[in-house]
Amino acid sequence: MTEMVVAARAPAPAAGRWGAAPPQELLERLKDYGQEGAFAFWDELGPEERDHLIRDIESLDLPRIDRIVRCSLKSQGAPVPTIEPVPESSVATVDDRTPEDKERWWRRGLKAISEGKLAVVLLAGGQGTRLGSSDPKGCFSIGLPSRKSLFQLQAERILCIQKLAAQCTDGSTVHIHWYIMTSPFTDEATRKFFETHRYFGLEPSQVTFFQQGTVPCVSPDGRFIMETPYKVAKAPDGNGGVYAALKSKRLLDDMAAKGVKYVDCYGVDNVLVRVADPTFLGYFIDKGVSAAAKVVRKAYPQEKVGVFVQRGRGGPLSVVEYSEMDAAMTTEINQTTGRLRYCWSNVCLHMFTLDFLNQVTNSLEKDSIYHLAEKRIPSVHGYTSGLKLEQFIFDVFNYSPSTALFEVLREEEFAPVKNANGATYDTPDSARLMLLRLHSRWVVAAGGFLTHSVPLYMTGVEVSPLCSYAGENLEAVCQGRTFHAPSEISF
Repeated sequence: MTEMVVAARAPAPAAGRWGAAPPQELLERLKDYGQEGAFAFWDELGPEERDHLIRDIESLDLPRIDRIVRCSLKSQGAPVPTIEPVPESSVATVDDRTPEDKERWWRRGLKAISEGKLAVVLLAGGQGTRLGSSDPKGCFSIGLPSRKSLFQLQAERILCIQKLAAQCTDGSTVHIHWYIMTSPFTDEATRKFFETHRYFGLEPSQVTFFQQGTVPCVSPDGRFIMETPYKVAKAPDGNGGVYAALKSKRLLDDMAAKGVKYVDCYGVDNVLVRVADPTFLGYFIDKGVSAAAKVVRKAYPQEKVGVFVQRGRGGPLSVVEYSEMDAAMTTEINQTTGRLRYCWSNVCLHMFTLDFLNQVTNSLEKDSIYHLAEKRIPSVHGYTSGLKLEQFIFDVFNYSPSTALFEVLREEEFAPVKNANGATYDTPDSARLMLLRLHSRWVVAAGGFLTHSVPLYMTGVEVSPLCSYAGENLEAVCQGRTFHAPSEISF
């Protein structure tokens, strides 16, 4: 008699393990937060789509999201403190600082960097969509003679500062750790870009990538918007999501373990950004404050930029968006100084103590108040009106017990790249010209000469960050030499 062998039945595929009704436990959890509508299309879904929906919902921290949505909606229309101009004593203006001040700050900053006390955080979650590119914005080249990307320019400035800081010690190697925040849309491409370019000369071990979070998009009454029948619509949580991300990824702990005391934080799209600026760091340490920001004067009253203000007399310094200020307020003049009363523009160049970041991340999470932006959200019903919830990088200033502002010159440190060429401002062309003009001034100041075949206001030379960080030490390269613009000056 032949023995019958019955093959063991393979387990049902995971995609088909759900019954005719949604999992009861998960449905009850959604009901607790008024979000059971996420299962509205359950009966129309196939097995794989149901599995996708379950995984999508299970990935959400429902209690946290519910707290964020409720607190943010509740905060709308709440009374806010009156807005006062920033006290003059809170701002270190360009006119007030002496050469001795700058030299002292520079040396003190370099010393702190040489001791490993500074970390740098880069906000690089955005794509170059408005520039006509789907790549991460940091991969973008603005057309300099060197063809370097934004990422490369910033990496080479870090390399330069490391070399200068090492000269303050016995010559031992100095590494500044670079924490780069990406988004779900830019993470993989950013990592590959750095790998392809061999981290631009930095050690791979000194670069840490981490993703910002996302938050579901909601209707005006706080219900999840479904992007598809099996996917909740989500959006990145804003550049202020850096604080929650640093905390949740335990990167603040990582900084502490490395001996970091101060954190420099900036946005990727500023061509002139002085990454790990020793002068700013030295000033910050001298002031002994929890937070500081570089500021530039508003170019004109109607310029659409956020400005620093004081929230109530004697209150904390914070940033208000242009849209929050009425027309009369934007044109008010300080009769003593002759400047606009509200003139200090926020340009996303910040410095914090690590202790303050540890404290403020807890406060932000406890309060859970996000900014609500009315947007057209892609949904199962086509584009629908809804809300994106975001935090902004400057939200933390509301919590700082002490904040100092450090004025810098726009033409030296702020050349944003936000719009495609052809727009009236903040384009690759305008940023490139600002850099070329600045570097041309450096060369002439170092004893060099320029020749050019087009008007000089339309061109200039580019100084490699590996040669000079802010115009220093160029005499040996430039003295008595003639350079034809446009060109790059490098070792």
